[in-house]
Amino acid sequence: MEAEKTYKNCPVSSFTDMLGGKWKLIIISRLRNRDKMRFGQIADSIPAISRKVLTDQLKDLEKNKLVKRGFFAEIPPKVEYSLTERSKKLCSVFKSIEEWMDEN
Repeated sequence: MEAEKTYKNCPVSSFTDMLGGKWKLIIISRLRNRDKMRFGQIADSIPAISRKVLTDQLKDLEKNKLVKRGFFAEIPPKVEYSLTERSKKLCSVFKSIEEWMDEN
């Protein structure tokens, strides 16, 4: 029980619960380089991800208020994804990761 309490209070554990997995950080990384992206643009920028997995990951990111889904009532319907202010704060983390990777 004590180990579970420690796990829940650990910032790294909370981070991986919210952003863990193979795709979420990659999706955020793609969106940080663009103001807005349509679903197909995101899919094209990550060729290895299936459309179903991308849909599921975007829903999770939206649920966690890391991605905004903008819907436009047009024909055909238009949906755009962008980062929230909350997820934009991760951009400095990505910069640090990129610098670390360049050094190592």
